[in-house]
Amino acid sequence: MSERPTALLVGARAIVWDLKEASRLYKEGFYGKFVGVDKPKTPDIERPLELSLIEALYLAEKNRLRIVDESGKELSVEELKRVAEERYSGFLDHYRVYKDLREKGYVVRPGLKFGATFAVYRYGPGIDHAPFLVHVVPPDVKMDPIEVVRAGRLSHSVRKRFILATVNPHTKELNYYMFSWWKP
Repeated sequence: MSERPTALLVGARAIVWDLKEASRLYKEGFYGKFVGVDKPKTPDIERPLELSLIEALYLAEKNRLRIVDESGKELSVEELKRVAEERYSGFLDHYRVYKDLREKGYVVRPGLKFGATFAVYRYGPGIDHAPFLVHVVPPDVKMDPIEVVRAGRLSHSVRKRFILATVNPHTKELNYYMFSWWKP
């Protein structure tokens, strides 16, 4: 790859307008969502690609994407991080979990339809089903046991493992807690 593709920062999204680069990024790691396409059947779609701020920052940190604002000015990784923190509640914790899972080789997609932060795949959507739902929880949040049961029941009904992810406030390490059903 000679030159990094460019994405235009628009609100809380980054859009890759170059159709070939958009398709390539999607193929490389199922990054983003093609504009106007709910579930792509093939990665060879010729549409702009919409990236979340989390995906855009990850690709920018990896030097695989340039982000520009509406005036055409390129944003540094630190500038993009500041913008994301302003526009996305809990951004840094969510980003740390996203990055950790990506670095471990997983494909990480939004998990909103399952009531979680992320749906996590071993290979990618359309190739396998996401075996994990990961919900990022701030370390100072007190969780209602009913919410944990509700999340566990939902994940069980869709045959996925439910995992809570949090940043340890003392060590700053990521901690993952997986729930599973058992009968006494």
